Amino acid sequence: MNLRLCSRLFAFCLLLVSLAARSEVIDIDNAELARLIEQGAPLIDVRQQAEWEETGVIAGSRLNTFFDASGQADPAAWLARIKPYAAASQPVVIICRSGSRSRAVSRFLSQEAGYATVYNVKNGIKGWIADQYPVTPAAPAIAACRKAGTC
Repeated sequence: MNLRLCSRLFAFCLLLVSLAARSEVIDIDNAELARLIEQGAPLIDVRQQAEWEETGVIAGSRLNTFFDASGQADPAAWLARIKPYAAASQPVVIICRSGSRSRAVSRFLSQEAGYATVYNVKNGIKGWIADQYPVTPAAPAIAACRKAGTC
């Protein structure tokens, strides 16, 4: 085998290993979300405050905005805020309004932050509400996350 072929084969093997080390994001429906909540998996709502106030929030969810109003994010700062209650070795569930932002955040957790099991609520809070699952007013949850410095 020539050196060029060996180096390509080695590079290909490294690529396969790095892909295998990353976990896959698992899209879930509302029934699975309800089951995971019941099991105690942390649910992180990555929407903005105005969205929480508009729809309410799922009881027990952690409010932690990922993208600001202009669509910008600070992934390192966001990750530091969630680590106290969402360990990389434990399952974590991400929700947004419709499933798009949560999908991006889920990919970040899975591919960049080393989270082993990441669930994305594929239809977001809008789907949760449409299926008539309960929400609670956002004000108490917002007050709690502000006090903890995690919003």
